[in-house]
Amino acid sequence: MVDDQSWLSPATGAEVELNTGLLAEILRDYRRTHGINQADLAQLLSMDQSYISKIETGQREVRDVHMLLRISQQLGIRPARLGLSDDLLRPVASPSTSSLVGESDAIEANQEAWRRTRRRLNRSRGNLARAAAGLYARELRIGSLPFMVAPGWIPDRPVPLGQIELVWNSDAVGAEVTGTEPEAWSVLPLRAPGRRFSRYTSAIRYLDAPKLFENRPSYRLLDAELGSTTGRLEFGLATYFDKLDLSEAVAHELADARDGTGTPPSWNELPLRALVGDPFDLRRRFVMPAVETLTLRRRGPGDATFLLHWRDPAKVATAAGIYGLIPAGEFQPSSVASWDRSNDFSLWRGMIREFSEELLGEPERDGSSGEPLDYENWPLYRSLERGREQGRVRPYCLGVGLDTLTLTATFLTVVVFDADVFDPLFGNTVQINAEGELVTAADSTSVSEGLPFTAATVERLVTREPMASPGACILRQAWEHRSALLG
Repeated sequence: MVDDQSWLSPATGAEVELNTGLLAEILRDYRRTHGINQADLAQLLSMDQSYISKIETGQREVRDVHMLLRISQQLGIRPARLGLSDDLLRPVASPSTSSLVGESDAIEANQEAWRRTRRRLNRSRGNLARAAAGLYARELRIGSLPFMVAPGWIPDRPVPLGQIELVWNSDAVGAEVTGTEPEAWSVLPLRAPGRRFSRYTSAIRYLDAPKLFENRPSYRLLDAELGSTTGRLEFGLATYFDKLDLSEAVAHELADARDGTGTPPSWNELPLRALVGDPFDLRRRFVMPAVETLTLRRRGPGDATFLLHWRDPAKVATAAGIYGLIPAGEFQPSSVASWDRSNDFSLWRGMIREFSEELLGEPERDGSSGEPLDYENWPLYRSLERGREQGRVRPYCLGVGLDTLTLTATFLTVVVFDADVFDPLFGNTVQINAEGELVTAADSTSVSEGLPFTAATVERLVTREPMASPGACILRQAWEHRSALLG
């Protein structure tokens, strides 16, 4: 049950005048525009459906500024539409225009220190992930990689994607730890005297915004069981920023605690991470998994190349300045509409949308047309389905695990293409996309050839290059199972 009494009062002494009648109409309009019901909206806002109903019927007024700001951020609605000033989310003015020069100087210094730590975080994610790995039991990790798995999360062999059941949980389920607790205050910079940003994503938006940064509904992982031949995954609904508010905050906290000597931080220095507790408790926090895919272009038995991507720090909010596999993206519906939530509820369909966007440079299919995506009549989807039926396009799941630095989850997947199927579809792969650029071998004749899938290449990426831990884990697992994948 959501408590509408604020536990954090505004620091200013002035009363905030609110037009509380606006919210009910705005929520109803939002639902009509996006084709969702009260239960869907409750899940997006992490509230009870009965609470939403009371707001919309006028039985409950929301006068808490922080709750209104959270609704504004979650739904992408300007604060002004809720009767608040847009300036409530912005940093204070610079010292040159402020009458409170001393206070503004302190805020500027605080914000700049936050930016420095965030830059250090983005420069050193690999090293920081290895430092974070030392905080957790050794037996949870995959080899020497800073990547953790729970029992039943990594199958003994690649599982064909079609043999994994996805189950929908329609009940609104909240989270105990969200990144807004007092334990998070050390990583939330000041935006006004005595007032911090209420969410880590708000700080990113106004102090260090990348080109791609928008809140989207995302599938929330609630349970995972992956056997050697089948699997079962249970999901609910939350938002992308729900994920970042905690995952990027715990990473920032560790970057801030780690000193220049390389000494690992202690749990006493990491109150927010300690509050998370068991990282595999999927009900305690919001876990919205990404899907990262090793794209193998099979030229013959045991002979393949693969695609590698460098993530440009100027373009992305997370996993920046490092190598990753491609395609990779959040597992999320293309819009908040109920039909998209069910129409897009497929790992394979989500992966195909990412192939389209990241390899071919096609526009993102974000549901803005107001109609469900017609997969069956989409030429790329039809071609890949035909290849799959013929056994010449073979998607697998290698498991799911958590990055030790951010505690974010990633589904580890592989798609094996016969070269004569891959080349007509992706021969015109773009080298530079919205998130970075593709890496090729020196003797490659086209971007789509990628890198040779060999022991030397895999070893170099896994052990010596700055690579995201999910991608490194996929490469390691895929190389171990190369006979099954490429035979």
